[in-house]
Amino acid sequence: MKIALFGATGGTGQQVLAQALEQGHDIKALARNPATLQTAPGRLTVIVGDVLNPAQVADCVQGTDAVICVLGTRPGGAPIEALGTAVILAAMQAQGVRRLIAVTSMGVGDSKEQVPLFFKVLMQLALKKVMAAKEEQERLIRASGLDWTIVRPGGLTDGPKTGNYRSGLDKSLTAARLSRADVADFVLQQLGDTRFLHQTPAVT
Repeated sequence: MKIALFGATGGTGQQVLAQALEQGHDIKALARNPATLQTAPGRLTVIVGDVLNPAQVADCVQGTDAVICVLGTRPGGAPIEALGTAVILAAMQAQGVRRLIAVTSMGVGDSKEQVPLFFKVLMQLALKKVMAAKEEQERLIRASGLDWTIVRPGGLTDGPKTGNYRSGLDKSLTAARLSRADVADFVLQQLGDTRFLHQTPAVT
């Protein structure tokens, strides 16, 4: 498939990029600093730009079959998730690109009771602005009219891809540590699977 990738320079984004290229997909990745991209062999087009720039985002989306959004706030930075997603959604709607897979977090929306107490406290303190941005991001996606899936992972690590993770809509799934590589594996599976269309599966 031809995929537009936003958030490619982040930890999870780099895993999505590498695995997608290994699987033979064509990727258009928007990045402010392309030098930070670590790529696997494959076909990659890097568009230098900012997710808040509508023209640059439209350029990235143009001619693709699906969009993967793994935007994340940099430490100390202003939350970007909702603002960037709004620009992406507008570009998709304008160009008729319908499939969207976005990564948010367990603890957002109706998954609040799936995270441990210490993370609930963290959400109300250090992560309050970021979690609010993710809540708004999910609201925008739900209202977009697109063919979306929102993936909510638990605690992220930099470990290898294991395939040994649980996923689904069951609220008994609780947040646990898993690798960004495993999250990327699940995200890419959604490209050819509509089981979770208009759903918010947890990955843990």
